[in-house]
Amino acid sequence: MTDDSRRTRGEAMFGQVYGGVVPLPAAETRDDYVHTVIDHLFGTVWPRDGLPVRDRRLVILGVAIAQGEDAIVEIQLRAALANGELSLADIDEILVLMPYYVGYPRAGHLQAIVRRLRDEAT
Repeated sequence: MTDDSRRTRGEAMFGQVYGGVVPLPAAETRDDYVHTVIDHLFGTVWPRDGLPVRDRRLVILGVAIAQGEDAIVEIQLRAALANGELSLADIDEILVLMPYYVGYPRAGHLQAIVRRLRDEAT
């Protein structure tokens, strides 16, 4: 795969993963870090056949919740809702499960995010 085709594939996958929730940085503002993320993470890793986007997102959610990365959790949940990968009912099930694996303080942060998303949906 050429660098140009990897970048094109990465840009398309970024759009698919984030569904407009996170805008793709304008080409003229991208630095080496952003190019690496687009080319490798979204151009090579996300498009692999092994797991669908929804499953990859669930893995990322578990890790982000466990690490207390609330901003990443919220972005991933918003994208999952926007893409129809998860419903609010699905997210409620994640909320019920998480305290047993990451502890109640971290799950409390998740509850605040879920409440905000639910309020916005009504």
